[in-house]
Amino acid sequence: MATPLEWFMAVRFLRDGRMQSLLIVVGVGVGVAVTVFLSALINGLQRDLIAQTLGSQPHVTVRAPDDEARPLRPPHDAASGVTTIARLDQPPQRVRSILGWQQQLDTVARTPGVVASAPVASGPAFARRGDASRAVLVRGSDLSRLSAIVPVDRKLVAGALPTDTRHALVGVELARELGLGLGDKLRLTTADEVGETYAVHGIFDLGNKDVNARWVLLPLRGAQTLLGLEGGVSEIDLAVADVFGARAIAGQIARATGLASESWMEVNAQLLSGLEAQSSSSLMIQVFVILAVAMGIASVLVVSVIQRSREIGILRAMGTPRARVLRIFLIQGGLVGLSGAVLGSLAGAGLALVFERYAARFEVQLDPPLFIGTAALAIGTGLLSAVLPARRAARLDPASAIRNE
Repeated sequence: MATPLEWFMAVRFLRDGRMQSLLIVVGVGVGVAVTVFLSALINGLQRDLIAQTLGSQPHVTVRAPDDEARPLRPPHDAASGVTTIARLDQPPQRVRSILGWQQQLDTVARTPGVVASAPVASGPAFARRGDASRAVLVRGSDLSRLSAIVPVDRKLVAGALPTDTRHALVGVELARELGLGLGDKLRLTTADEVGETYAVHGIFDLGNKDVNARWVLLPLRGAQTLLGLEGGVSEIDLAVADVFGARAIAGQIARATGLASESWMEVNAQLLSGLEAQSSSSLMIQVFVILAVAMGIASVLVVSVIQRSREIGILRAMGTPRARVLRIFLIQGGLVGLSGAVLGSLAGAGLALVFERYAARFEVQLDPPLFIGTAALAIGTGLLSAVLPARRAARLDPASAIRNE
């Protein structure tokens, strides 16, 4: 535990060399400001990208396994004794119901980490109004339950969630392309020429142009009838508490149910790779900033040891223990780190807020953990940078230090 005398001497040494102390505090502040600004910017950007991506898709999708490919001819000709490589016939994948989906829904909903689940009947169709036609994806579910996964209820720009099986929700792009408004009629036809007419009960905007142009949302029974899945569902959509733990949860569900389970991380592998590259770049920049700050603090304290050799020698001659001299310079390093952390945090937060207001299209992420972590990093860097100068000061021979002055 540092004594008041040690604090007094540390502050005095810093004050006596006020110009060099000011310069190194400003240097530390610049390093902290860069760290705060980059972290706030990249964290905000990543949060915005993930929110946009997951705003129109579930965290985990569970569906029936794909049909397996069949060999077109046997791999071994018994008559000739020749073994040939079998040619595989990849069957066309069709909309299939999950066997025993009610029990499977209960199983996946109880999986640790899963916070919401919804059965979905999904399949392709054509949407027609008059002479206009568009290929769409029909998705039927309990829409109030689905909204806990994909926030359809909060993304409605007109109308409300349908309750009647002959009502539908369409995206803003599809509504524009087909000239649809609330109450207008829309005919949906599947590849099997099964068709039904629905009234537009609401229009949504999920922030994804492709989704807004292709999705048609129906109550579950309406979609089951249209897609020929009477009483069945083609997939189970899930939301999880930790979005970055979705891959592990998907694997756990696949092992427990035998169903195909895919997380948003597999679907958006390129996005995830880009986010990881951003984080790595930010980390490398921060490492180099920290190294520069550490060398600056160490250099100033080494100079301080040389300049204060006589004072240190007098303290040692008066019986001051080496440990006390060591702590004086460690306190200096910590104070420099703390002062730079305060200055840099204010500067970095200010830069981030200015950037958010005038340049960014997303909200930068400034939260207490960022400032606490950055301050701890700056103080820790100051203390570590002071170790070698402090040890050099503690090892000074009193007689030599006084005589060389």
